[in-house]
Amino acid sequence: MKKIAVLGGGSWATALVKILSNNAESITWWLRNKESVDFIRKYHHNPNYLGDVELDMQKTTATSDIHDALNADVIVLAVPAAFLAESLMGLSAESFKGKKIFSAIKGIEPSSNLIVGEYMHQHFGVPINDIGVITGPCHAEEVALEKLSYLTVACQDSDSAKAMAALLSCRYIKTVISDDIYGTEYSAVLKNIMALASGICHGLGYGDNFHAVLIANALQEIKRFTDAVHPIQRDIKDSAYLGDLLVTAYSQFSRNRTFGSMIGKGYSVKSAQLEMNMIAEGYYAVKCIHEMNKKHQVYLPITNAVYNILYEKIAPRLEIRLLADKMS
Repeated sequence: MKKIAVLGGGSWATALVKILSNNAESITWWLRNKESVDFIRKYHHNPNYLGDVELDMQKTTATSDIHDALNADVIVLAVPAAFLAESLMGLSAESFKGKKIFSAIKGIEPSSNLIVGEYMHQHFGVPINDIGVITGPCHAEEVALEKLSYLTVACQDSDSAKAMAALLSCRYIKTVISDDIYGTEYSAVLKNIMALASGICHGLGYGDNFHAVLIANALQEIKRFTDAVHPIQRDIKDSAYLGDLLVTAYSQFSRNRTFGSMIGKGYSVKSAQLEMNMIAEGYYAVKCIHEMNKKHQVYLPITNAVYNILYEKIAPRLEIRLLADKMS
């Protein structure tokens, strides 16, 4: 794993480039916007996200040509899930042959209702053993400030998990490895939905006491769904699951919580999206999980409540009142 490619121009992609530059020999960073690439090459900062982070351009090459970026041993996917298919359009199975693919995307590809690992396996023939997941609990903004953070690296090939974990480990990043690529990825998707619920409740004026019950029920909901789609022995209290849920549901940096809070305060979906100017993955994920659950029939009261608010346009105050009666 000497040559790394990071695909994506957002805050998490920027943070990953910063982290990887501590240990990787060479990083190629693909951003869709050529103006952003030119700015990064000249000023060594991302003009749109984490602007205070100075990037090591002796190790990093920014490009807007995705074919240049794919000349690497490891591909780290960090584009929003909603734009994954569009970003990879024109590429073939040959483009990813012999490469390790790590998803740092916490969402579901909406046109197929597939988590990123499954999407790469089905659409590009990437072997499951060559697919990994990079998940939290970790916010890009705290990485930018070099605050101590933890990342979970999941891969069924333990050597690949260890190698990626070593690349990510540094003074302010500690890593944990796992072989649960399905559970960690589905959990990362679901915790964004739970953070939307937390934000909606905050926007409506609910207090800490109610939030404690909401998050306790949210963890049970994540466990029920992950156990249904991939039934293996896992400890849902591990930081990859519970820790990631807590930081996303409570942090001031959580865009999903912020988006939900705006909805709770009376914003429409469109106006909240325009004001944030950032992707809240949970908005797309809740529709995908709702569709998937028609097959699995798992009891998902929080997910259903968020779906009803965002897509069925049920009044948040009414929907959360009904949800409160279902929690214990």
